[in-house]
Amino acid sequence: MRLSKLFGKTLRQTPSEAENVSHQLLLKAGMIHQLAAGIYSYLPLGWRALRKIENIIREEMNAIGGQELMMPVLQPLEMWEETERDLAFGKGLFTLSDRRDRKLILGPTHEEVMTQLVRRNVQSYRDLPLFLYQIQTKFRDEPRPRGGLLRVREFTMKDLYTFDADEEAMDVSYHKVIGAYQRIYECCGLPSMVVEADSGAIGGKDSHEFMVITESGEDQVIYCSKCDYSANVDKAESVKLPGEEEKPLPVEEIATPGIKTIEALTNFLGIPRKKTIKAVFYVADGEMVFVAIRGDLEVNEVKLKNALNCHELRLASDEEVAEAGLVAGSASLAGVTGVKSVADPSITLGVNLVAGANKPDTHLKNVNYPRDFEVDLMTDIAIAQAGEGCPRCGGELQSTRGIEVGHVFKLGTFFSERLGATYVDQSGVERPIYMGCYGIGTGRLLAAAIEQNHDEKGIIWPIPIAPYHVHLCPLSPDNEQVVSAAEKLYLQLEEQGLEVLFDDRIESPGVKLNDADLLGMPLRLILSPRTLSTGSVEIKERREKEATLVPWEEIEGRLKAILSL
Repeated sequence: MRLSKLFGKTLRQTPSEAENVSHQLLLKAGMIHQLAAGIYSYLPLGWRALRKIENIIREEMNAIGGQELMMPVLQPLEMWEETERDLAFGKGLFTLSDRRDRKLILGPTHEEVMTQLVRRNVQSYRDLPLFLYQIQTKFRDEPRPRGGLLRVREFTMKDLYTFDADEEAMDVSYHKVIGAYQRIYECCGLPSMVVEADSGAIGGKDSHEFMVITESGEDQVIYCSKCDYSANVDKAESVKLPGEEEKPLPVEEIATPGIKTIEALTNFLGIPRKKTIKAVFYVADGEMVFVAIRGDLEVNEVKLKNALNCHELRLASDEEVAEAGLVAGSASLAGVTGVKSVADPSITLGVNLVAGANKPDTHLKNVNYPRDFEVDLMTDIAIAQAGEGCPRCGGELQSTRGIEVGHVFKLGTFFSERLGATYVDQSGVERPIYMGCYGIGTGRLLAAAIEQNHDEKGIIWPIPIAPYHVHLCPLSPDNEQVVSAAEKLYLQLEEQGLEVLFDDRIESPGVKLNDADLLGMPLRLILSPRTLSTGSVEIKERREKEATLVPWEEIEGRLKAILSL
C-alpha cells in the first residue's frame, strides 16, 4: 500500500477528547474516526488490524469444531420477554418499532436467537455437541461510553454458543473453549489472566473473564499470590480483617453535632473506621433497601443487585430517604422497622460498634449484632480489597488493573428450558440442552493490544495483528536513485508475500520517521543515498532502539526470519 494513497491522515496533536492511550493513538494514527459518543468508523489501517484479529479467532474456533454462521441484528422483543432478559438489560437495550408497531431490539447478544435455531434443528443426542459462532455487530446503550474502543455503543463481537447433552459435557466444552481463548490471546501477542467474573445480564452458573493486565485498565482484579485465586472485583470474595475482641457493653447514646459521614464520625470520636457501621440506602425495583456494612468497607453494587435479585438498583435520593422516615447521616438498623434490610457479615466481626441513632446529630455507641438489631438478609456485599485474606488459602490478596478481552459463561439450561430447546436421549427421554456462551469483543481486543504495546512515540504492533509487516521509508524523495531502488524493493517484497506500507510521499525525513513510529509496523526499512552507497538497507525493529544495515541480497531472508514467515 502506498502511503500517498492511503485513506486517513496522521495527526500531530493528541485530540482533546481522547481519554486513554489506545484512544489517543488510534485517532492520531488515523485508524478510527468518531461519529458520535461510543460510535466509531474503522479506517483502512485499523480495519486491517481488526480483520487479522478476526482471522486468528476463526482459526481457533474452527480448530475446536466451531461452525460459523450469521444471525440477524434485528430481534423480536417478545423473545427477550420470554426469558425476562429485557428486564435484566433494561435501558441497555436499543429498542424500535416497525411500521406495524411490532417491538424490535438491536441485538446486544444472541442467546435467544441461537437457542431458537438449535431448537428447530436438534432432535437427538446424536446431534450434540454443537459449537456455533458468528462475528457480528452488537448494540448496547452504554450510559457512559468512554475510552475509545473500550466502552462503546456499537461494536463487533465474536459470540460462540455450545450445546451439550448434560452438565458434564458442558464442562468439557467450557474448558475446550477456554483453551482456545488462551491460544487466541497468545497469537495476538497479549498475555492474559483468567479470572472469576459475575454473569450479569447474560446469566448462568459460572463465568470467567480474560484480562489483559495494564495500568490503564478500567477493571480491577483481585488475586492471591500464594494460590491461583483471581476474580474481577465485582465477583471477588475475601476474608475480612476481624475487629478487636472485647466484652459487649450497654448501648449508649452520644451527641454528634453536624456529623453525617463515617470519616467525620471517626475523626470526632477518635476511633478507626472498622469500629463503625455504615448505612447506605438503595432503591431496588422501586423498593427502599437499607444496607448496613462495616465502616471501613464499601458496598459492591453488583453483589447487592444479585443478592436482591432485582433488575434495577440505584442509590436513593435524599428525598426518598426522608420519605421513608430515615435520617441520612444518623441512621442504623437499631430500632428501624418497615424497611427491607441487607447487611454484610463484616458487621459481625466487631464488637461495640458505633452506628446512627435514627435522629439528627446523634449516634449510638456499643451497638452489637444480633443483640441490638436484626436484618432480613445477611450476605457478602462488600468490595474485596488488597490486604484482606484469600478465601481459598488465607494468603494476602493483591490488586491490579486490567482490560476485559473475553467473557465466557456456563448457561446450563436457563435458555433451553424457557425456549423449549430439548433433545431425545439414548433412552428416548426428552431433556433440556445444556448451553454455554463465549464472547470476544474484537475492537476491545484491538484497543487492549495498543494499551499493552506502545511507547511515547506511538503504537508497537504485535506482528500477527499488525496492519502491515513492513514500513518502507525512502528518505530522499528527490533522489532518483533512492526512489527507483525503493520502487524496486517495494515490488520485490510484495511478490514474496510480505505486506508493505510504502511511504512514497514527498515529505521530510522527520515527518516520515515520526509517522513510522506512530503507525507502529513491526519493521521499518530505510533507503537513503548513504545506504545505497554501501549496497544495503537499514532495518529497524519497532521494539528495538538500534537499526542494522543489511546487504540488499539478504533483505528478504532477514525480514522473513524476524517475522517468522
